[in-house]
Amino acid sequence: MIFETERLVIRKLLMKDLESFFELESNPKVLQYATGEVKTLLECENELDKLIKMYDDPKNDFWIYAIETKEESEFIGTVALVKDEEGNDEIGYRFIERFWGKRYATETCAGLISYCEEIGIKKIIGNVVNENKASELILLKNGFRKIKEFISEDIGLPETKYELIYKKK
Repeated sequence: MIFETERLVIRKLLMKDLESFFELESNPKVLQYATGEVKTLLECENELDKLIKMYDDPKNDFWIYAIETKEESEFIGTVALVKDEEGNDEIGYRFIERFWGKRYATETCAGLISYCEEIGIKKIIGNVVNENKASELILLKNGFRKIKEFISEDIGLPETKYELIYKKK
């Protein structure tokens, strides 16, 4: 386990997650505001294998974890903590469509913020496609502030970069 929230466990990905990972990564609605294309089952299997192997790389700065419910131990999405092109710690998350609207993204974001503070990260960022008002609201509710608007190079949509700087204790 990486961290947990009231209803969720964030853990390393496993090959047993393949079917649910495919459900996540093959849905165009899930990917409409995200980097990446809809994937086949074989592409998902290869990506999942690659992501799992990255856990053992001491130079890895691209961490993707599984999000599962505590009650049913059901895979519902992924959460990311990655270095962006500027060396910032960037957060992100994706959820299987049938789990939208249950406040899991809000809960995951708050848990990820606490986790990042615990491991000593001083600042985190999040990039949100401007049309994705739900994600924008989650970041703003969690203390992020807007720092820059731009057109995404990878998906070609207007985005806003948000930043959260931890207060010194």
